[in-house]
Amino acid sequence: MARTRYAPDRGLTARMTATMFLLGLVFVAFVALIIGIMAAAHASAAAIVLIALIFGGGSAFISLFYSDKIALAAAGAREVTPQQAPELHGIVDRLCALADMDKPRVAIAPTRMPNAFATGRNSKNSVLCVTQGMLDPHLGLTSEELEGVLAHELSHVAHKDVQVMTVASLLAIVAGLLVRFAFYSELFGGGRRNNNNQNAALIMLGIMAVSIVVYAVSFVLIRMLSRYRELAADRSGALLTGQPSALASALTKVSGAMNSIPTQDLRAAEPLNAFYFAPAMKLTRGGRQGRQGGQGPSLSALFSTHPSLEKRLDQLAKIQRQLGEAAPGAPRGLR
Repeated sequence: MARTRYAPDRGLTARMTATMFLLGLVFVAFVALIIGIMAAAHASAAAIVLIALIFGGGSAFISLFYSDKIALAAAGAREVTPQQAPELHGIVDRLCALADMDKPRVAIAPTRMPNAFATGRNSKNSVLCVTQGMLDPHLGLTSEELEGVLAHELSHVAHKDVQVMTVASLLAIVAGLLVRFAFYSELFGGGRRNNNNQNAALIMLGIMAVSIVVYAVSFVLIRMLSRYRELAADRSGALLTGQPSALASALTKVSGAMNSIPTQDLRAAEPLNAFYFAPAMKLTRGGRQGRQGGQGPSLSALFSTHPSLEKRLDQLAKIQRQLGEAAPGAPRGLR
């Protein structure tokens, strides 16, 4: 836990710890199976495993140390000075003082989709980015609502979520690479095998099967962990500002505004969904986030990087009741 004034959540922390523990068990089982397979492996199989580990470790290293630059480039964002965005910098200054944390770099992405994200391996190497759509007067965010959004994003930095998610994703990266490498090895090398090395083909298939299962399990656990961390950021941000109703109102406005964004633009923004304050998805009739004509709510929820809008609003309503806050302008679910 980072040494800031962001409030911890023991319940969410316990669930996140349990999820990381399950990922650890999967990793140990995966390593044991791979070692067992490699004990009888052909040299090519051992080389594939080694290459996957090198590429997976390198990918995780790049993701951890260059996540801020990668995210800014993907969003087409540019850093802004206090003179260029005085109100935005003023809110960030105030929140960093409240949280007792280093101020991140501040950037604006030139897209009309209202959203925000923060990334970086620690507070000294982080960046906070808001889209132009988030600052658009037509969205109607008040200063308090924007402050709630930025407090949520800064919580990710304070709690070193990039580090946590990078470590959690390492297993899935390696497993995914092994599936691809083993598949292409079979595709391009299988026809050249003779009766003496059919065992190598079975070993490759075994590696592929194990990797597919490990990738699927780790993928579901990582998405679960991501949803927990979003709930934790909502809670921490709401408690830091003392205005959960403002954060809930901002969340409602931002999520609702997604319906006016062209589907093509939302799809282009999907690679950054894991970073965003709200996923780049439209609201369905029931108020749930998801693609129109997509999977059912339960399957969407299983694969989503964010909790449902209802779940986030319910948690903020509970926090408001705990604080005894009177919020006459809050959304109906918070009254």
